Amino acid sequence: MSTFVSEEIVVPIGFSAAQARLANTVRSGALEGPSAEAYDSAFLHELRVGPVPVVSRLVRAQFRDLVVHEQSCVLSLRWEALGPGGSLLPVLDADITLTPEGASAVKLRLDGSYRPPLGRLGEQLDRALLNRAAGATMRAFLASIADRLTVATRHDLASERSEAGWSPAPEAP
Repeated sequence: MSTFVSEEIVVPIGFSAAQARLANTVRSGALEGPSAEAYDSAFLHELRVGPVPVVSRLVRAQFRDLVVHEQSCVLSLRWEALGPGGSLLPVLDADITLTPEGASAVKLRLDGSYRPPLGRLGEQLDRALLNRAAGATMRAFLASIADRLTVATRHDLASERSEAGWSPAPEAP
């Protein structure tokens, strides 16, 4: 039995700027750090037993290319735990969707699913613990992406201007 997770956040940035910044973030590989941080801070926090975590602190995040539509863009990802205890955790497959939310905001939404390992025991663990940990991880990851969308880099601003047809005036000699 698969478990579905869904989280969303509204980010105060226009759609075209958010789309350009998300594309730049994906191309640069800058989502790998926030992905590991979300897993470490949210998921492992939920799963600690005494002073020692019960699972690996390593996670592999794989991202596909950003797919752009007229009024949305979608980023597909897969998270899987590596190392000791990694096989005891589910693999998450998810889509992050960016859509306009009015003129000056976007909705950042993550929809995903995972199949708890260990059969019926895994399903019971999911109801008791894993689903809550998955939700906390998704919220932390979306918040990190939102932060990246609202903090412009020079590269982001250059992309946004070129996409809007704007180019800087040549410097005077």
